[in-house]
Amino acid sequence: MPEIVQVALRGARREFFLNSRGLWLRLRDRVIVQGEHGEGLGTVLLTDPTLVGLKRPGNVTREIIRKAEEEDLDQEDQNRTLEDQAFEYCLVRIEARELKMELAEVEVAFRRNRITFFFTAEHRVDFRELVKDLAARFQTRIELRQIGVRDQAKRSDGCGPCGRAFCCSTWMRSFHPVTLKMAREQQLSLNPTKISGACGRLMCCLAYELSQYRDSAQRLPPPGTKLKTGKGVLTVLRTETYQEVVWVRDDEGGEHRIAYADLPPGPYHACGDCNCGERTKGDDGGEPPRGDGGGKGGEPPRGDGGGKGGEPPRGGDAGGKGGPGGRPGPRA
Repeated sequence: MPEIVQVALRGARREFFLNSRGLWLRLRDRVIVQGEHGEGLGTVLLTDPTLVGLKRPGNVTREIIRKAEEEDLDQEDQNRTLEDQAFEYCLVRIEARELKMELAEVEVAFRRNRITFFFTAEHRVDFRELVKDLAARFQTRIELRQIGVRDQAKRSDGCGPCGRAFCCSTWMRSFHPVTLKMAREQQLSLNPTKISGACGRLMCCLAYELSQYRDSAQRLPPPGTKLKTGKGVLTVLRTETYQEVVWVRDDEGGEHRIAYADLPPGPYHACGDCNCGERTKGDDGGEPPRGDGGGKGGEPPRGDGGGKGGEPPRGGDAGGKGGPGGRPGPRA
C-alpha cells in the first residue's frame, strides 16, 4: 500500500496525497502534487504513518508527482507577482463597473492555465462583463467564485480571541451551524463582541462543549426547586452550569452557594412539575364546590321530587305530572 503524506498547500489548506512513486521525503520538503485544476506546489507537513492514521485521511486518490526543483520555485514567485497585479486590476474594474462585491483573494494556478478570483457579496452579482475584461487582460481562463464570510476567514487565516489559530483554517473540514441558543445554554454574555469570531458570525467553538453543559444542566435542580435540608427548606434561585453549583435562598432571605456534590439526592422537580398539589393549594381558579343536592360543580341542585337539575319538581299526589300545561290527574 502506498505511503500517505499530508501536504500543506495555499493558505491554510492541508490535504493528503499518495507517495506512490516511493519518493524519499522529509518534513518541509517542497513537492509538486496533483491539484484540483492541474499541478500544484506544496510543502510536506506530516509523514509519520501513525500520526497520519490518527487524522483519518479517508479515501486518498491524488498523488505526489515529484520533488520541486529550482525552476518550480521561481515559477511560484512569478505567480505571486501576477496575483498582486491581478488583484489590483480587478479592483479597478469592479469600481468602474460599479459592482457591489468585495474582492477577497486571487489565486493563480501553478501552470498559469487558470486565474481564480474569490469575492464576497450580499446578493447575486452579474459579473459577465468583468470576466471579459479580465480575460482580455491576462489571456487565460478566468473564474470568479463567490464565497461566504466564514470561508473568507478560513482562507485568510489568523488568530482567534483564545490566541490560537482559527479552527476553520487548521483542522475543521466543514462548517456546522451555530445558534444563539447555544450561548444562552452555556450562560455566556450575549455581547456580540464576545461571542463573534473574525468573520463576524458566532464562533464555531460555542458548539464544542455544548453537550457537557447540557449534561450538567440536567443533573442540577432547576430554579424554583424546594430542597429539604437540615436547616429547613431552601429554594433554588439560579444555577452555574460550568462550576456545577446552585444558589439557594433560605426562609430568612439569605443566599447560599452549594456545590452539586453537597446537594441532597434527586430527582429534583420545580414547583408545578409534580402532583403534590402545593402550587394549586388555595387557588381561586379551581373547580367550584359541588351543590347541596349532589349535582356537579356549576349545576344547580336536584329538586326534592327527584327531577333532573334545572327541571321543576314533579307534582300531584297521585303521581300525575303537575304544573301548567301538564296532563290532569286521575278522575275522582
